[in-house]
This record gives sequence, C-alpha cells and structure tokens, in this order.
Amino acid sequence: MKAAVFHRPGNISVDTVDDPKLEKDTDLILKVTSTAICGSDLHIYDGFFPQPKPQVLGHEFMGIVEETGKAITHLKKGDRVVVPFPISCGSCYFCQHSMPVHCEHSNPEHYGPEGDMMKGKGGGLYGYTDLYGGYSGGQAEYVRVMYGNINPRKVPDHLSDEQVLFLTDIFPTGWSAIDWGRLQGGETVAIFGSGPVGLMAQKAAWLQGAGRVIAVDPLNYRLDKARLVNKVETINPHETDAVEAIRAMTGGRGADVCVDAVGTEAERSFFDKVKAVINVEKGTAKVMEQCFEAVRRGGVVSVVGVYGSPYDNFPIHRIFDKGLILQFGQAPVQKYIDKLLGLIEQEQVVLDDIISHQLPLSEAAHAYDIFKHKEDDCVKVILKP
Repeated sequence: MKAAVFHRPGNISVDTVDDPKLEKDTDLILKVTSTAICGSDLHIYDGFFPQPKPQVLGHEFMGIVEETGKAITHLKKGDRVVVPFPISCGSCYFCQHSMPVHCEHSNPEHYGPEGDMMKGKGGGLYGYTDLYGGYSGGQAEYVRVMYGNINPRKVPDHLSDEQVLFLTDIFPTGWSAIDWGRLQGGETVAIFGSGPVGLMAQKAAWLQGAGRVIAVDPLNYRLDKARLVNKVETINPHETDAVEAIRAMTGGRGADVCVDAVGTEAERSFFDKVKAVINVEKGTAKVMEQCFEAVRRGGVVSVVGVYGSPYDNFPIHRIFDKGLILQFGQAPVQKYIDKLLGLIEQEQVVLDDIISHQLPLSEAAHAYDIFKHKEDDCVKVILKP
C-alpha cells in the first residue's frame, strides 16, 4: 500500500509499505477514506519529538472496515467509522475514568508514571513516534486499528467524511479546552492560535455559552478565517500588544478563560532560540506565558497546545499571585465524541468550513510543506488515499 512515511526531520515521502495485518483478535483493518495533517504532526516533522526510524504518520483518519478480528462484536466489513487518536483499552483505571490518553495498556514499551521527556509517557497514539507506541498512522491506504470494540464510532450514512473527520482529534481537543474552562455562561474567552485547534475551540466556546470570544494569531489570513467562520473578535500580536488589548477589552481585568492552542512551536525571536539552546528546551513557552498574563485573577488557563520539554524561568510566581486554575493535556476524545457527533447530526455546528486544501495522498510531502510554512493560505489539509 501507499503511505506517508517520516524518514527524518523535514523529510516525508509517499512510499510503498507492507499492508497492515490483524495482530490481535481485538484489531480491525480500516480502508482509509480521509485523513488529515495535524499541527501535532509538525512536532515530528520538525524534530521537536524524536523519531529515530521511519514511521507512517497520521492520527486523524476515518474509513471503511476491511477486516475484523475474532473478538470484534459490533462492527463488520463495510461499516464506516471515525477513529479517536488516543488508543484506549477500555478496561484500565484511566480508561474507566474517562482518561483514555493515559491508558495503561496501549503503550507497553514506554508507559509510566513519570511523564518525562524520554520515559514514562502516556497511552498509545497513532503515528506519533516510538515513545507513544510506535504504531503506524492513518496517512495511508490502510491502517490497523486497536481495541476495535472500544474506539471506532460508526458514522451515519448521510454525513460526509468532511463533516465528521475532525471528531478524531481537533474538535474534541477544542471542546476540551473550553470544557476545562468551566464556563457558566457569558464569559470572555481569549484563544491564542487560530490554526485548526484554535478555530475548533472558538466554535466550542460559543456552543458552551461564552459571551465573547477573542482570537489571537500573528497571521491575518487565519484571523480572516476565524472572523468568517466563527464570528469572533480578533487581535494580531504583530500589530498590537495582545495582552494589553485583551485587558483593555475587559475593563482592565483580563479574560475569564485563556486557551493556549499553539504550544511549543510558537513564533520565536533570535533571543528565544538562543535561550532554548542554553536551557536545553524545545521551542518556546511564550504563548502559555501570555495566557497567564492575559487571564483575569482567579481565571482559568487551558493548554491544549503540545509541550514536550521543561522550561526555565517558568512564571509560577504569576500563577500563584493571580490564583489561576490551570489544566493541560491531550483531549480525552472518547469522553466527548458521542456528544459531539450528536451536535453535528443536529446541525448545531459546522466543522468542514475550516478546510483549505484537499489533496491526494500522493501529494503528502507538498501538503506538509505548505502547512508548515503557512503558504497558499493553508489552514487545514485533508488527504485522500
């Protein structure tokens, strides 16, 4: 089969690789009909997350069941499903407590309680380095799906791939960011980053009762998209001080909730890069720090942008003085996916309006290039095997 294979930082090619096979009775083989490139994939592409050997990438995918293991009871060949990116066994302590990203069984080689850079990681993820299980991802013609009775969700025939594909990751991630913000209704939510996750967080903020939604991003074409599809207020930090602007818009207090939907690969100055080398840091934490500044006292900072290393001069003094509530992490997709599928079916939310490019899988290398470099007004790329 054909698949998008990571070889080394900056090098992805579409190669012929072995077809996946059933390895356990709880597996199924999926014929991929749509897959997407995620901002998290860039962390591998750019070398922020190490991967020493070739790997098929992709954790956002859906398709048609091609083959099922003997233990699969509720799916059959021909069923159309969407697959959450965390691999959940469904039976361990964390899966039983709606925390599938911490599954104790899906990442046996590198799982542990430490949460360090190179050891003690969380549960398995598709196409996301050996540290998270070493599983082949879905940017391919076929993919092996684990725990087939637990994770895949059947898709109604009347919904297109484009309408539901983002249930795999970015819509539940945006939803998590706002859910963690504990909205009661009428709050001001400032979302740093108007990439795919930020755009989904904007949608989720309105759905969960925000009174005002502010998008912060240094790229005007992404702010244009945010205004067009989500009717939000926008700030370009290249044109104005984002923290001061948010305070001015909120009577000097700051936003009730700030969301970091950017993570480690935020824009960096030369000084930031030098500091990262000296302190052995990956990328920068400056967007997270801006959230701490822009949120009101007693407010919530929700971090769904990915971070993979410690950071020196972490502003714990500000967090303490302002009495902030923080929540970080990957989205517990299985916790939310059924509710969110219902919102799509009820036409309460539209997700496919953020798609800027649909390309054949054969153009994956080009797709990664334009997504990374923000060329051709690229917001979200769908690949069709």
